[in-house]
Amino acid sequence: MPSPRSFTGTIASRGYAEGPLFALEVGTVAYRTSGEPETEAGRLKDAIAAAAAEVAILAASTGGEAAEIIEFQLAMLEDDALSEPALSLVAEGADAAAAWHAALAEQTQIYLTSDSEYFRARATDLGDISDRVLRILTGTDELKPPPGAVLFATDITPSQFLGHDWSHGGGIVLLRGSPASHVAMLARARRIPMLVGVAGLAPEGEEPVLVDAELGRVTLSPEQGAVSGFRSEAAAALQVLTEASAIATRPAMTADGTPIAVHVNIASPDEVDTIDIATCDGVGLMRTEFLYGSGLPDEETQYMAYRRVLDWAAGKPVVIRTVDAGGDKPVPGFTVDESNPFLGLRGIRLALARPHIFRTQIRALLRAARAGNLKVMFPMVSVVGEYHKAVSLFGAIADELAAEGVPHAAPPLGIMVEVPAVAIAPEQLHEAAFFSIGSNDLTQYVMAASRDNGTVANLNDVTHPAVLSLITNVARFGAQAGIPVSLCGDAGSDPAAIPALLATGLRSLSVSPAQLAMAKRAISSVRLG
Repeated sequence: MPSPRSFTGTIASRGYAEGPLFALEVGTVAYRTSGEPETEAGRLKDAIAAAAAEVAILAASTGGEAAEIIEFQLAMLEDDALSEPALSLVAEGADAAAAWHAALAEQTQIYLTSDSEYFRARATDLGDISDRVLRILTGTDELKPPPGAVLFATDITPSQFLGHDWSHGGGIVLLRGSPASHVAMLARARRIPMLVGVAGLAPEGEEPVLVDAELGRVTLSPEQGAVSGFRSEAAAALQVLTEASAIATRPAMTADGTPIAVHVNIASPDEVDTIDIATCDGVGLMRTEFLYGSGLPDEETQYMAYRRVLDWAAGKPVVIRTVDAGGDKPVPGFTVDESNPFLGLRGIRLALARPHIFRTQIRALLRAARAGNLKVMFPMVSVVGEYHKAVSLFGAIADELAAEGVPHAAPPLGIMVEVPAVAIAPEQLHEAAFFSIGSNDLTQYVMAASRDNGTVANLNDVTHPAVLSLITNVARFGAQAGIPVSLCGDAGSDPAAIPALLATGLRSLSVSPAQLAMAKRAISSVRLG
């Protein structure tokens, strides 16, 4: 039995996990070539088609952000541009496996060295695609971790996460990775403990492991005393979660009686199927990027998606954000390739620059507004002129619908506060119907630390005095001007950050559905007096 060893890492998803450490990375499996270029080309095409079929099945079984991630992989597999370099190598005499490995390695390197954080993050998806096709070519069985295992790798792909059965518990420990990665978002949504950046960890087989993703600690082959203490802490945490769930349907209120509105963030209409509307005050952020995962959506597709959520909300407010494409969310036929996309044509800037695309979304939103308590907000607003142009476009399209005899209504129009210029001088946007603070982008812009870069994750701290000062400034101005202010970024889902956020004057938060109960519990322990 190996001796106990402890390591530290960055918390990507909180919780406790205990089980065997299972390495996802294995050595290369030999490929038996036919020696015939035509046969090798056929094998490669068949393997790519089989991989696409597997990914399509996986995409059909997921929803929300998970579906967006998998649909990207499916689109790549179905794009001839991905296979052409490999097929060219096959024509020159390489076998299918060697050609595919070489071609994908080159394309992955291009992604890894891109100026775009989005494309660097997508390198993991290319690796996922590469491994899947190679597994099919070599006839290698897909790795099947045992139930309750803690998955270990340099990094983990979205399909590996989604293909694993988490019903028996388990966790994730990575040598690299980022708290802002796609897998980290999926892990938080499912309460799967996850640590990234765990340097130096080198297991000796399937060692037993303890993952404390509350303190950021990993222990391999722990002594019995450490196991007993860990289980006591995990049991206490489970008790806290159970107690929190018991108050989930009650209105959120601080210990000294101040009511706090708690809404939920959703990434697609599918998510409302698992949320009891009685547990929240409505939707504080409905992202609409899911609609653009497979191209530009038509008006009816958008209208039906919005109606579904409004019907579920049963009169409670639903805040829908207009498409926030650009930055780390490129959309073919809509976004542009830029050297620094987070500071480029994204959010409302992009929507206004592509009015023929934006108009379709506006028509759908105006039509849906008759069905419930809809509010619309614009992302990445920096100057008042952007707000005026967006409002004018809503007005013009409402006039068009009226002339066509199409039923519609005019929803309140607010803004995301995520650009420091607006947080510093919110009075410039005093015409907005409401403010919703996007803590993710606001924090990364204030701290000059990318939220997708694990090496600077320690700087991405919403409780830094500079970030809290700006949030306080927005909350104070909103109270003075009678403009409702909420926060819809990840920070609202962090129980440890909630006391500091409420101390800024915020009285409305929008959180991940998985963290709803814990957020209410954290609120109930805060004293503001």
